[in-house]
Amino acid sequence: MAVVDHEAPEPLYLQVAAVLRGQISDGTMAGRVPSAATIAQQYEVAKGTAERALAILRDEGLIRSVMGRGHFVVPPAERR
Repeated sequence: MAVVDHEAPEPLYLQVAAVLRGQISDGTMAGRVPSAATIAQQYEVAKGTAERALAILRDEGLIRSVMGRGHFVVPPAERR
């Protein structure tokens, strides 16, 4: 598991987004994306930080959010 550097000048939400983006790109993350709470615990960041990272991935078209169900990786063929 990749780690985020809490001492780095790059904001934590960008670091978390980069890690998750890499997992999506290399295929290690497919289907349902872990919840913001799980991501926060995994990378030792605040839940808001994890939510911001997920929002970046959603804006990039890599994941989609389904109200009440969670976040899901968008298959490569459906990405914008």
